[in-house]
Amino acid sequence: MDIGAQEHVATRGTIGILGAGRVGTAIARLAVAAGYRVKIATSKPAADNALIIEIVTPGAEAVDAPEAADSDLVVVAVPLHKYKGVGADMLAGKVVIDAMNYWSVTDGDIADFEADDRSSSEVVAAHLSASRVVKSFNHIGYHEMEPDSAPTGTADRRALALAGDDTDAKEQVAAFIDALGFDVVDAGDLAAGRNYEPGTEVFNGRFNAGELSTKLRGSLVSA
Repeated sequence: MDIGAQEHVATRGTIGILGAGRVGTAIARLAVAAGYRVKIATSKPAADNALIIEIVTPGAEAVDAPEAADSDLVVVAVPLHKYKGVGADMLAGKVVIDAMNYWSVTDGDIADFEADDRSSSEVVAAHLSASRVVKSFNHIGYHEMEPDSAPTGTADRRALALAGDDTDAKEQVAAFIDALGFDVVDAGDLAAGRNYEPGTEVFNGRFNAGELSTKLRGSLVSA
């Protein structure tokens, strides 16, 4: 995809991104290039983020969190230990993409996840109890997103998994993933997201749709 285009017309809808780290900004650049209006927010006031957003994600807008939350889809890409700082009320009723991971090697032990048998996205979804949470974008490196993005129909196109409990929400997220340049494999309900968390064969592996489907089926058989 042409990530360098500065001038664009947002034709696909609005994407809110909570978090301006490497994952959030990589998704933002792909979304801008795909024709979405992109609004990025952090815990800081929008004015504090405006310059860095302009430099790192040309075409995206720095906004305050409630404005980012008022989007067609919202990507949560904050450091996972800050997940309770994401306002559940402002995301009520929203389709939320959880792009976060719990990885104690880098995050340290977080009691919320160490003491819970659920997948990390199930724990996040319990906090965002009125949202429609879909897990995706967590098993691709931020540095791989832009070079691996490819048009629909490209041979051996990279695939991303998604998991969620709401069929309509998953369809919306699947369309977004496809627009950004990846095939989509439905892993199942939100609990199935554990099959592509850190430590699994899928995590950070590069697979096309057929390969990813096979890997995920193998995870279900062995679970």
